[in-house]
Amino acid sequence: MAHTRIAPRAARNEGQWAFGDRELLNANEELKAADDGLNVRARIETVYSRDGFASIPGEDLRCRMRWWGLYTQRRPGIDGGRTATLEPHELDDEYFMLRVRCDGGRLTLRQLRVIGEISTELARGTADITDRQNIQLHWVRIEDVPEIWRRLEAVGLTTQEACGDVPRVILGSPVAGVAADEIIDGTPAIDAIHRRYIGDPAFSNLPRKFKTAISGSPHHDVVHEINDVSFVGVVHPELGPGFDLWVGGALAANPMLAVRLGAWVPLEAVPEVWEGVIGIFRDYGYRRLRNRARLKFLVADWGAEVFRDVLEQEYLGRRLDDGPEPPAPPLGRRDHVGVHPQRDGRFYVGAAPTVGRVSGPMLTSLVDLAERAGSDRVRLTVEQKVVVLDVAADRVDELVAGLEQLGLEVTGASTFRRGTMACTGLEFCKLAIVETKARGAALVDELERRLPTFEHPLTINLNGCPNSCARIQVADIGLKGVLAGGDEGFQVHLGGALGIDGRLGRTVRGLRITAEELPDYVERVATRFAAQREDDEAFAQWALRADEAELA
Repeated sequence: MAHTRIAPRAARNEGQWAFGDRELLNANEELKAADDGLNVRARIETVYSRDGFASIPGEDLRCRMRWWGLYTQRRPGIDGGRTATLEPHELDDEYFMLRVRCDGGRLTLRQLRVIGEISTELARGTADITDRQNIQLHWVRIEDVPEIWRRLEAVGLTTQEACGDVPRVILGSPVAGVAADEIIDGTPAIDAIHRRYIGDPAFSNLPRKFKTAISGSPHHDVVHEINDVSFVGVVHPELGPGFDLWVGGALAANPMLAVRLGAWVPLEAVPEVWEGVIGIFRDYGYRRLRNRARLKFLVADWGAEVFRDVLEQEYLGRRLDDGPEPPAPPLGRRDHVGVHPQRDGRFYVGAAPTVGRVSGPMLTSLVDLAERAGSDRVRLTVEQKVVVLDVAADRVDELVAGLEQLGLEVTGASTFRRGTMACTGLEFCKLAIVETKARGAALVDELERRLPTFEHPLTINLNGCPNSCARIQVADIGLKGVLAGGDEGFQVHLGGALGIDGRLGRTVRGLRITAEELPDYVERVATRFAAQREDDEAFAQWALRADEAELA
C-alpha cells in the first residue's frame, strides 16, 4: 500500500525502535534487554522459592518479577514522609503482593473459591478487588508462589503479565452477554486477545504498561477514556453493531483523556486492530524517560489523524471504516450495584465491598451463597464491586440477604459505600504517602452516620500518591495523598468526569486538608451540592460552575 503519511520522528532520541533507536537509555530498558521478564518464572520455581527471599537479585526482585504479577510490599512501620527518602531495598518487605488477572472481570465460582482458599491459607486472608477487575493478595511468601500458581492454573487463572511493561488485564463489561440493553458482547474479542497475545515475547517488552478496555455496554462501564486502547460499543448506521476505537488515555502525574480515531471496528477485527495499536506502541513508543513512556505522549505528539494513518498503512494494510461517535451514556450510576434483570429472565446482583476490600473467608462465603442461588459465575467491576450473574427470581431475596450479612451491600448500599474507591495505600504500597483503605472505610462509615438521607450519585476516590491508581482526576471528589504540615493529608480534585463530556477535575487553589479533616470537608461540600444543584445536575457540573469559596 502506498504511504500518504510518514510517522513523525521525535525531535530528540526517544529510543523509538521503528527508527532504529536501540540505544538503552535507562536502567529499566537495560534490564529488559538483558532478559525477558517472562523468563523469570523458571528462576522463581527452581531457585528463589527453594533458597528464599535473600537469593533474589535486585534486577529480578524489582523489575522482572512484575511480569508474573509480583511486587514486593512495603515494610511495616515506614511512614509516608520517608517514602521518597529511602532506597528501594530499604522499603522492601520480604513479602509480596500477588495480582491475579481476571480478564473481563470474569470468574467462575470454582475459580473464586480457589482464590479465597489461597488467600486464607497463604496470604493471611487478604484480598482486594482492584479498579481494573483484578484481585490482589498480600503477605505472599516467595516459597509459596509455585504452589499458588499451580492452584490458579488448575482452574484456568494466571498472574502472567498482571504487572510490568506488558499488555495488562483486559477490562470488559461486568454484564457482557447478559445485559438487556447491551449493544454488542465483546467477550469473544477479549478471549481472542488473551489467547493470541498474552505471554507472547513479541509484546513482552513495551516502553511501559499497556491497558485495554472492551465493552459493548451503552453505559460506558469500563472507563474507556483512560485506557491506552479502548473499543466502545456503537451501532454503525450501515454496518450494524461494532466498536468505536479510542487511544491514548492514561492518568498519573500527566493525565490525558483518550481520543477517538473515528474508526468503526467489527467484533471479529478487534484482535487484529488491538495488535496494530500495541505494535505502534512497541515500535514508536518513547523509551528514553519512564515518565514519558506511555502511549498517551505519542498520541499527543502525533494527533489522531496521524496515528490512524500509521495504524492503517503500516500495521493493518487497509483502511478502517469511518464510524459514528457513541451516544452519551444514560444518566445514573454505572457501578452495577443492586438487582437488575438479564435478557434471559434471570437477574444479576451487584454488591459493594467497602473500598474494594474483601478477604479469603468472605470470598469463599460469597461462593457458597452464589451456589445456593443457582449461579456459577461472578464478575468484578472497575468500581471495585462484585456482581453475581444468572440468579433466578425466586432466589434473589435470599442471595441479597446473605450478601448483606457478609458486609457486601446490595439494596442497602449508600451513595458513599457505592461511590468510594481507594488504592492500596501506605499499608502495602512502596510509593504511597498516606493510608487509603482504612481511611476510606472510616470515611464511608462516618458519612453514612452524618448524611443518612444523601442519595445523589457521588464518587470519592482516595489515592496514596500522585500516580492515580484510584483515578482521582476523574472522580467527583478526588483525593491525592500529600503531607499537610507534616501530617497525612490530601490535595483535592473536584468535578472530574467520564463519558462524552469527560473532563479532569479542578484543584482548589491552596486547598489541602489533613486526614482528620476529611469527613468534615466531604460533608460540607456534599451538603452544599445537595442544596444548590439544579434539576438533575450532577456533582461534576455543579463543581464546574461553583465559586471556589463553595468548594473549600
